[in-house]
Amino acid sequence: MRIGIAGVGGIGSNVAMHLVRAGIKAMKIVDYDRVDTSNLNRQFYFSHQVGKPKVWMLIENLKAICPEVTIEARETFIDETNIEGLFSDCDCIVEGFDKAESKALLLRTFWNSGKYIVSANGVAGNRVEGLRIYRPKPTIALVGDFVSDVADHPLSSAKVGAIAAMMAAMVLEWAGIFEEKSARREP
Repeated sequence: MRIGIAGVGGIGSNVAMHLVRAGIKAMKIVDYDRVDTSNLNRQFYFSHQVGKPKVWMLIENLKAICPEVTIEARETFIDETNIEGLFSDCDCIVEGFDKAESKALLLRTFWNSGKYIVSANGVAGNRVEGLRIYRPKPTIALVGDFVSDVADHPLSSAKVGAIAAMMAAMVLEWAGIFEEKSARREP
């Protein structure tokens, strides 16, 4: 099982953190960006990492949790010319893009691939009561409130973190990790 993470900002870096804490030991991360001070309120980075490439700093942070984790990092911009090749060896892809166009590209590219895709939609603001999981097909899980946009609301650590945790839970469910027995108690 190989998990790819496309974009390691607020969603991607926090999903990766949750997956490593749950015992996932191999993944691929792809991003071109550098850590900025504006990222520190919601992304799994630290002030001493500002100005450095996100993929390498995320590896540093994940290895602090689990030194045995194996992460392939690609410091590159993801677009229509390379997306398929970047994630061809992944069984599951977590979408962590900022822009709707990039989210749509990932979903279009892998919709019928048989790969398990977990994507975020509606992560802005701080209201978490409307968060939900939508499964348009068995291999696709969309997580968020499906309404809020960064053009209208700021990004909040609490909401981004909640969505990232839900997305990580979807990956773990797909991977067969932490399958839960029914919570129903017999009288």
